[in-house]
Amino acid sequence: MASRAALSSSIVEYFEGEDFYRCGYCKNESGSRSNGMWAHSMTVQDYQDLIDRGWRRSGKYVYKPVMNQTCCPQYTIRCRSLQFQPSKSHKKVLKKMLKFLAKGEISKGNCEDEPMEPTMEDAVAGDVALINKLDIQCDLQKLKESLECEEKKGRSSKKAESHELIQSQDTEEKLGSGGPSHSIEVHAVPKPGKGADLSKPPCRKAKEIRKERKRLKLAQQSPAGGFEGVQAPREPLSLFLPKAKSSQPKSLEDLMFESLPENASHKLEVRLVPVSFEDPEFKSSFSQSFSLYVKYQMAIHLDPPDECGKTEFTRFLCSSPLEAENPPNGPDCGYGSFHQQYWLDGKIIAVGVIDILPYCVSSVYLYYDPDYSFLSLGVYSALREIAFTRQLHEKTPQLSYYYMGFYIHSCPKMKYKGHYRPSDLLCPETYVWVPIEQCLPSLENSKYCRFNQDPEAVDEGRSKEPDRLQVFHKKAIMPYGVYKKQQKDPSEEAAVLQYARLVGQACSERLLLFRS
Repeated sequence: MASRAALSSSIVEYFEGEDFYRCGYCKNESGSRSNGMWAHSMTVQDYQDLIDRGWRRSGKYVYKPVMNQTCCPQYTIRCRSLQFQPSKSHKKVLKKMLKFLAKGEISKGNCEDEPMEPTMEDAVAGDVALINKLDIQCDLQKLKESLECEEKKGRSSKKAESHELIQSQDTEEKLGSGGPSHSIEVHAVPKPGKGADLSKPPCRKAKEIRKERKRLKLAQQSPAGGFEGVQAPREPLSLFLPKAKSSQPKSLEDLMFESLPENASHKLEVRLVPVSFEDPEFKSSFSQSFSLYVKYQMAIHLDPPDECGKTEFTRFLCSSPLEAENPPNGPDCGYGSFHQQYWLDGKIIAVGVIDILPYCVSSVYLYYDPDYSFLSLGVYSALREIAFTRQLHEKTPQLSYYYMGFYIHSCPKMKYKGHYRPSDLLCPETYVWVPIEQCLPSLENSKYCRFNQDPEAVDEGRSKEPDRLQVFHKKAIMPYGVYKKQQKDPSEEAAVLQYARLVGQACSERLLLFRS
């Protein structure tokens, strides 16, 4: 019975203390600091709850930065995909792709005025040698052998944002309760005499008013009292004035999936492939995908060939602890880890590594063909992933967020993630979501910030009963309260309590903490 339960649960092996390693952002040789654990296996709900407490995975290694001590604090960031509206620079990237596909046009200018390419170095931050060593030590197969005995599209961004601000305070859910961690909004009530007066008509652009005045003047000057070449109207003049342009902008989907001519120069196809060597499509495209990874790492990150071999590629981007799940109320593709492959004219030019979780699509990494850098594939793939999140939401309403990994305000090249609005940052102390606009002023003054402005607020999901934590020891599952009575080493308790504090009460009762 214990064996079956263990095989269907999340099994993790926590490493006591904090790891120090070279920072991939500021290049400090030992400034980056984090806690970590090896995930032998993990359910998608457990991983959802962990990333809502600031954790992130790199292959099967799951780590959490020590935010108030690490050199470059890394804040979990999510985009509210249902309210997302592409910026001017995002639209440029989409138009550039459409022109290339339709006519083969290649943009002559560079992309310096656009958000930086999301290289997502945070996905592989850490000591590669350490993770490789852990991969050898923490073999799930050996462990198993030992067990044998919107809302709909098309709303205007203003209406959606207004709805989001009203709803967010009414939909708070505690961490670990089966729902996403709650949001916090700070809104000041307008003082008398200030703010918009809803009893008056909305403000109009001066240009629009001038145009209307000119038309009225022309109408009055015309002999028949009408426009030149037009029969004098019998109805009030206002009915014949041109209607103001709709304030509703084109949706992301309208811009992205604009129809192409039949004789289009190129064909782009995006395929979603499960990360599994048992999947025939993943297996047949592995060699081409790996070759693209090597080309990208050597050209973009200047990695030597021995650091981007097949073993490294498999461990970081093809090895996931997430167990694939296909519940009837979930998305058609199911939950788990996937490669989103971008095929151009029959060859892969980019691969987005993503996790599909109960409440979000989580971006893990992106690699692409440097020969197609002119298409801004980093930005384009992020927009495709946001659109994909919205598509999944139609079948699975609770899945509505796009997680972009970590936002690092102190690293200029990582600020591009803040350009996908509306977005929220995770408070590193109370684990509530706060709109990024409210966080930026504080981050300008200090690298590390508590975003929750309520001084009385605490981590609602914190570990309160560590004895209820689940331990997997000698093929048996037991509460920590029972396990510790069998142990003679008092120093082990500090590591277990540290682990419980970091994962929170709910996860500590579901995850199985492996103890040898």
